Amino acid sequence: MAEPLSDPAALLRELFDAALGAADPKLAVPPHLPPQRSSPPKGRTLVIGAGKAAATMARAVETHWHGPLEGLVVTRYGHAVPCETIEVVEAAHPVPDEAGRAAAERILGMVQGLSEDDLVICLISGGGSALLALPAPGLTLAHKQDVNRALLRSGADIIQMNCVRKHLSAIKGGRLAAAAAPAKVVTLIVSDVPGDDPASIASGPTVPDPTSFADARAILESFGIDPPGPVRAHLAAAAEETPKPGDPRLARIETRLIARPQASLEAAAAHARTAGIAPVILGDAIEGEAREVARVMAGIARQAARHGQPAAAPCVLLSGGETTVTVTGRGRGGRNAEFLLALAIALEGAPGTFALACDTDGIDGSEDNAGASIAPDTLLRAQAAGLDPRLLLADNDGYGFFASLGDLVMTGPTLTNVNDFRAILVLPAD
Repeated sequence: MAEPLSDPAALLRELFDAALGAADPKLAVPPHLPPQRSSPPKGRTLVIGAGKAAATMARAVETHWHGPLEGLVVTRYGHAVPCETIEVVEAAHPVPDEAGRAAAERILGMVQGLSEDDLVICLISGGGSALLALPAPGLTLAHKQDVNRALLRSGADIIQMNCVRKHLSAIKGGRLAAAAAPAKVVTLIVSDVPGDDPASIASGPTVPDPTSFADARAILESFGIDPPGPVRAHLAAAAEETPKPGDPRLARIETRLIARPQASLEAAAAHARTAGIAPVILGDAIEGEAREVARVMAGIARQAARHGQPAAAPCVLLSGGETTVTVTGRGRGGRNAEFLLALAIALEGAPGTFALACDTDGIDGSEDNAGASIAPDTLLRAQAAGLDPRLLLADNDGYGFFASLGDLVMTGPTLTNVNDFRAILVLPAD
């Protein structure tokens, strides 16, 4: 274990690793599998799923299941792991591609014609919305891609984005479970959304959807997004709503959250305590513009350093959730890099304050880094390197800033996803 006073950066990385360990599908899946010996399924057992952790979850099912299995899961490019009987398909994220569309079509076909003796195990994790991309009748993949890109740049939060996605889909918002009826559907979920609402995680393909076509139209309008004509017509027609709570087709669904952001923050907090650092969990569902959240977090860190509140130094401020970035520049970003660049500017080199912010899937936005880290000398080193932090922030180029300083955090795909992890370490000033 790192000595916090001598190696703060190493300690921050240990906290991140502890958070990842708490969300490891290899450990999270087995306790939540349906009972096999006491009440084995009479018919087929079909495994389907989508998300950045879907392949790892599928392998965990294979390892711990005692009967025959078949099925298909779709995960992000680079996130596959070998499975024996469950097929793994890779597709694009965050903007869907043809591989994801074709996989979603096959999955929907697999669950049709099942009987009440059959069991469907659905494995869902963050990223599933883009990976399980089957357009509603009358729409094309290109239409979904156009809307997806606009939403990603708009500053819409994940719940708003997924409301729109559900109403442009033939498979999301409970439609997959409805197609599987009357089979029993057990969904295991690794949560990556604030609040852990199963209806929002991967756009809830197997759970009832409380949102409406009217909600989707209102979201696009609120962000000034003018969708392609067929999309506009589809949303206006509202011909077939998503299955709602109480829909008889969803009578035999079971939903189990097997990993969530709060548990990962608690694991990081426990590790901090063993290092003699007082942890403060500020929240697992913090949202808002990344740079605005950074300014608030900087104020809390200063309060801890100056007044010992909400904890005296040495302490670490832990938080999760998903910030947003309204993209106006041309830089390479990622919400965690944007958060940290804004945090460094707001802290102005505050002594004894270090921070790390990473996406727990190992990919910050669409870049190759998980996130980045800052230290009290970050702005001084930037100045020496000829970097203008404010100019780069205005250009949404957090990636470029931290790449130039060598302060990116690179993990590669972690094969799980419980949203963002942020840790601000406040040590006693010299």
